[in-house]
Amino acid sequence: MMSDDMLSQEEIDALLRGGDNDESEESATLEAVKSVEEYLDAFEQDTLGEIGNISFGSSATALSSLLNQKVEITTPTVSVVEKSRLKDEFPHPYAAIEVQYTEGFSGANLFVIHQNDAAIIADLMLGGSGVGVTPELGELQLSAVQEAMNQMMGSAATSMSTIFNKKVDISPPSISLLNLHEGEGEETIPAQELLVKISFRLTVGDLIDSNIMQLIPLQFGKQLVTELMNPPQEEPAPQPIQQAPTAKTAAVQAPVQAPVPSQEPPSMPMRSSNEPVYMGQASAGQASQANVETAVFSSFQSPQLGDQEARNLNMLFDIPLQVTVELGRTNRNVKDILELTSGSIIELDKLAGEPVDVLVNNRLIARGEVVVIEENFGVRITNIASPADRLKNLN
Repeated sequence: MMSDDMLSQEEIDALLRGGDNDESEESATLEAVKSVEEYLDAFEQDTLGEIGNISFGSSATALSSLLNQKVEITTPTVSVVEKSRLKDEFPHPYAAIEVQYTEGFSGANLFVIHQNDAAIIADLMLGGSGVGVTPELGELQLSAVQEAMNQMMGSAATSMSTIFNKKVDISPPSISLLNLHEGEGEETIPAQELLVKISFRLTVGDLIDSNIMQLIPLQFGKQLVTELMNPPQEEPAPQPIQQAPTAKTAAVQAPVQAPVPSQEPPSMPMRSSNEPVYMGQASAGQASQANVETAVFSSFQSPQLGDQEARNLNMLFDIPLQVTVELGRTNRNVKDILELTSGSIIELDKLAGEPVDVLVNNRLIARGEVVVIEENFGVRITNIASPADRLKNLN
């Protein structure tokens, strides 16, 4: 007979198994952290995360416009995984989007998203509500997700062009299903053994709260950090070789001096006081000897964009911008703000009838006058800000 204060053998075994599991989980976490620090220091991890954060920030804007939902892609987490352990990293079916760099960088990116999340995105792209969607992805759904990722990756490439101060272009992304436990989609994974996984939190309205992951080769990740911190220096243009002037060229290079007026009365008619006088103007006899040629200017034509460049430019047209019309501004103390009531009048810094400012993303681009269109207010543009004024407004 066993006392109530004593544990049975089953309870002892259960406790021992639990302790082993805790220790194994803790050791696995420490091993993962050690693995990351072994290949990427803290600065490299932060830099890769920031590059991804900036790139996917613009991608979220493009995806939000396509899905008509609030989209946020934030909180990047950087880790290093071995290709042989990807089955443990991706235990469920996923949708894999492969993107090849065609200009600016050489290599490929692989973006991985849960199959359920891809199905919701496809349903929203096809005009559905995104509710009660089955996770199966047919050819039509894959095409819809591919188009959404095409817009996202195009915006990300544009942001990378700004970050690295050079043109970055990508090929149209290809999409496939990824189920490593069944050997499906393994050909899309980069061939390198060590890969950097950058995981972002993806939220789409109230429908998706998940992760989207980016896989890049470790060497490519280090290259991004190195190039961002140490941009390549442009080679100076070669200077033309200065040659000693010959007798003929020396005569051409000699400065032309204005003739010294003589004491005798001029034989030429006197100029009026309003007639312009040109320095270095030759007399009639000298003008006959001068060889004057008509200036020839090269004709300039607008550059012809290729198909890929035109497609990249067209992707920018769908990015939403916030347009604000500002009647005026004023500064008030907190006390004055708290005393505001219904019917209070706030005096602005502009006179009545003065043009209002038209702002795009809080940047002044034009001025106009307020008009009434049926029952709505509108603004008639009267003046477009010059490029110099726009640069001043950036400060």
